[in-house]
Amino acid sequence: MSANNWDSSLYDDRHSFVWRAGAGLIELLNPEPGERILDLGCGTGHLTAQIAQSGASVLGLDSSTSMIAQARQNFPGLKFALSDARDFRFDEPFDAVFSNAVLHWVHDAGSAVRCVAAALRPGGRFVLEMGVKGNVRRLRTAIEDVLTEAGHQPKCPWFYPSAAEYATILEEHGFEVRMAQTFDRWSKLEHPERGLREWLEMFAGPYFEGIAREDHERMLRMIEERVRPELNRDGVWWVDYRRLRVEAVKLA
Repeated sequence: MSANNWDSSLYDDRHSFVWRAGAGLIELLNPEPGERILDLGCGTGHLTAQIAQSGASVLGLDSSTSMIAQARQNFPGLKFALSDARDFRFDEPFDAVFSNAVLHWVHDAGSAVRCVAAALRPGGRFVLEMGVKGNVRRLRTAIEDVLTEAGHQPKCPWFYPSAAEYATILEEHGFEVRMAQTFDRWSKLEHPERGLREWLEMFAGPYFEGIAREDHERMLRMIEERVRPELNRDGVWWVDYRRLRVEAVKLA
């Protein structure tokens, strides 16, 4: 997803389930007063604000100018910075790095983890949640089948590793994995009729780059009909999320 391609207002209005689901991740982070914490991929800043309520000093970082602008509007008393998860650095180390629903957008996982390691003090912790292997499997299959049948070569915008694959990347960059958990989290979309269409427009847009708008619309309708038997229950759309939750510590 391009850094400037996010509709931050739509994200806050229709996709708040993404950050609301991160409340349990904050419990795992267990922020303490006075700690320096980096919220990597902070989006519109809601979880940054929840972490700050602990008394920790929090900096929200995101690569989207739209998201950062919305975060600053939502929470003018907090600090936010514009930077790429694959290429950031700070002079003063953090006690913890927190990341929710972001790292599955970063195919170059090694660069992101390297930056996280450089930003942490020895013994600092990295607490993250992201999509795991099999995430949105039903939707991804339908999207890629429809595109292939139309003569396009699908290019998946997401990186969904297994728990073992991501643990290996962390260990290669000096982390000890304390916990790695995978689980299903079926998520209800907020608009009963347009929920799936809005999800596709928000999160699957890169699949359709360069495709004429009329063809794009036709494909979206086809995708909706293919997944309706499994993802629409009593007129409500759901998405078949699978998540990976990790707690790792930077070794000295």
